Amino acid sequence: MTLWFVFAVMTAAAIFAVLLPLGWGARAASDGREVAVYKDQLAEIERDVETGLIGKVEAEAARVEISRRLLAAADQEDEAAVKPSLGLRRASAVLALIGVPIVALAVYLPLGSPQLPDFPLTARAAPNGTQPLETLVAQVEQHLQKNPTDGRGWTVLAPVLARLGRTDDAIRAYRNMITYAGDGAAKRADLGEMITAAAGGVVTAEAKAEFERAHALEADEPKSNYYLGLAAEQDGRKDEASAIWRAMLGKAPADAPWRPLVTAALARVGGGEVPALPSETIAAAKDMSAGDRETMIRGMVDRLAARLKQNGDDVEGWLRLVRAYVVMGDLDKAKGALSEARQAVSGDAERLRQLNEGVKTFGLDG
Repeated sequence: MTLWFVFAVMTAAAIFAVLLPLGWGARAASDGREVAVYKDQLAEIERDVETGLIGKVEAEAARVEISRRLLAAADQEDEAAVKPSLGLRRASAVLALIGVPIVALAVYLPLGSPQLPDFPLTARAAPNGTQPLETLVAQVEQHLQKNPTDGRGWTVLAPVLARLGRTDDAIRAYRNMITYAGDGAAKRADLGEMITAAAGGVVTAEAKAEFERAHALEADEPKSNYYLGLAAEQDGRKDEASAIWRAMLGKAPADAPWRPLVTAALARVGGGEVPALPSETIAAAKDMSAGDRETMIRGMVDRLAARLKQNGDDVEGWLRLVRAYVVMGDLDKAKGALSEARQAVSGDAERLRQLNEGVKTFGLDG
């Protein structure tokens, strides 16, 4: 209430400052005495002429000057007569003083919210109505404490916790997601990945069990297959890891986002050559005539080459292109593609290393 009282006083002071001068009476430009004086002066000139005190020429000049002043004084009296009266000005000031606050209240009360309390500081901290991610996560966690069987809530929360690096909380969230929102290969693979992350990148027996469950639900689930290959590599079974990863690359589409990761892993275990074409394409080509098969393969290789000219960062794509030219017996194109590949990845030491490791078995540098 104190704040409202201060605002009211300030408003009243501002209104008074504007309207108070309207209540003052205007200084009269002339109350009629100035006109009477000029008329007396004209009569005085006539008497002076009759008595011979001044000549006719001087008298005429004096009459002209006094007449001019008399007319000016008469005009001022006319202007003063048409000005608003003092009572009307004061009435207008009082009406404005009372009416402005009344109109303001009449508009504000139905549209405003004078009883609405202030928002808490946390709700006002972020601009544009947005809140920090941590605040949103805390709100979801509070909701799940009251509704622990909300599978949709756990589905939303689990990947966010993983992205924030809260691995232990993410593991618990993924388990609850599977329990209350249903099982799935991707969910099991995500849970296994979190368990692996919590172990510092080691695929533990618990994590491996989750990847095996994901593989049983969906044999081609890429994350579970990659980590099963990693588990084999960590156990010293590099041939098994190589077989898993080569099978992934053979089945994967050319634009699979995880291909560079698997290609690098395959090169790390000495997996040798990367398949030139996906296994489905090779199987389909077996039923074609020799001419049709060659036309199809060359068309795919040409499309791959065109794509690599636009996106030269795809090391695995370059390896497939070079190998395809080698398989077709076009060594000049293979060497040209290798030169273009090295130039394309020359600014990235890791990609260049992967490329050089991958082409060692092609016999092009000898």
